[in-house]
Amino acid sequence: MDPISFGVEIILLAFTIIFGVSAVESKRLVYAAVSLALMSSSIALIYFLLSAPYVGVLQLLIYAGALTILFLATISLTRGEEEE
Repeated sequence: MDPISFGVEIILLAFTIIFGVSAVESKRLVYAAVSLALMSSSIALIYFLLSAPYVGVLQLLIYAGALTILFLATISLTRGEEEE
């Protein structure tokens, strides 16, 4: 195993954990949805580094893309009740 790629994997793993914790602990729903998208993107990058490009593309398309857009649309449509 190349030490440089091992270091990159460790950094991506740290980003994944940081974004995951911030998605759970965030008080604002929009920030939580964006943190979830960033966590999913870093997981997709880990898949690409592990030579699984199809899984990485599906991770980006479904979780970082479509699911985040659905969350943001739902948050924007129900915005009035959150602020009360």
